[in-house]
Amino acid sequence: MQRSSSIGELIDRMEALLAPMVERDDELQHFHATYLRTTKAVAERLARPDGGGFLDPPWVEEWDLVFADLYLDALERWNAGDPVPGPWRIAFEATGERLPHLRYVLLGMNAHVNYDLPQALLAAITDDEFDDPEVRRRRGADHEHIDLILASRVAEEDRELQKVEGPGERTWLDTLLQPFNRAGTRRFLKEARRKVWANARLLSAARRRGGDALDERLRQLDRLSEARVADLRAPGQVILKLARRGFGVELVP
Repeated sequence: MQRSSSIGELIDRMEALLAPMVERDDELQHFHATYLRTTKAVAERLARPDGGGFLDPPWVEEWDLVFADLYLDALERWNAGDPVPGPWRIAFEATGERLPHLRYVLLGMNAHVNYDLPQALLAAITDDEFDDPEVRRRRGADHEHIDLILASRVAEEDRELQKVEGPGERTWLDTLLQPFNRAGTRRFLKEARRKVWANARLLSAARRRGGDALDERLRQLDRLSEARVADLRAPGQVILKLARRGFGVELVP
């Protein structure tokens, strides 16, 4: 599997994967394009002389590459007809259902945040660093800063979706809820971040135990994340589901 060595190389890889999606009108393009634009926004922040507000820009880039590669590896395996993790299988299988475009973005986000993000943190933070309160504080602050960038892009991404939506795709309820969608995005990012950090620390504890402990934890994470993506894929008003049930999943301590 290919690995991105820099955020510029990651963007090139994402653009190369997006082009054929657009050509064949693949519904996967909506999450992918959103993710690509967000990655460019993070890259612009990291390129600033002051590091874009991050406490540890080199670590952020390393972590961002690991995180993105988990999704891109799943996408490339899916395109090749190979098995993919359960959450991504549920998200990718939805492409033939002609769901609202927002739903495809949320399916991809949910699989990526709940399943991939704890694993990316595990790869980018050692067990000793998880035990160090100062390191955890710095990593948590940079994680939160990413969320602020995501939240700042909600209005722009909403406009991008409106460009590709068909007539009548947004119901009166979608329109009514739109102002709350933006506030809701900030809320579910905060909720998911808390759960992701808790899950990453449990994965770290399993890694220390050795044997099959980490593999078992990852299987649990796969099952929980798959069920959560399936819930969002099921019929119903997805924003109301997020408000009622939350966005993240939690491993049992």
